[in-house]
Amino acid sequence: MAGPDGADEAGHSGRGDGRTLSSDELDRRRRELEAKLATHRPASPQQSGSGTGNVAGFGNALKLSSEFIAGILVGAAIGWFVDQYAGTSPWGLIVFLLLGFGAGVLNVLRSSGQVAEFGARPPSKADGSGDER
Repeated sequence: MAGPDGADEAGHSGRGDGRTLSSDELDRRRRELEAKLATHRPASPQQSGSGTGNVAGFGNALKLSSEFIAGILVGAAIGWFVDQYAGTSPWGLIVFLLLGFGAGVLNVLRSSGQVAEFGARPPSKADGSGDER
């Protein structure tokens, strides 16, 4: 039974006025709070069961970065060989390094699907609706 001050016989108060609450009341409040937080919290990859998304993202990042670095290194190597055989140091290295950088950026854009492959036809807008003549 609760007394006149709102405390039960054991001295526990259901009001949040600084008195101690029973462990049952605390457990109930904790469960309610966890349920409310779960409805507002976005699902983490561990809870949704798609833990392989992190591995796939890492693999994709590794592939894109290696294509970019390979473009730069190949351009620098070609420029260095041009300079060695033509005696145009350092201009061959500078020009082919810049070309390698451009090729690396283009390779990354192609791999990520931002730019179509050379010679690939764009998707046709004609969907067979009978509007063609």
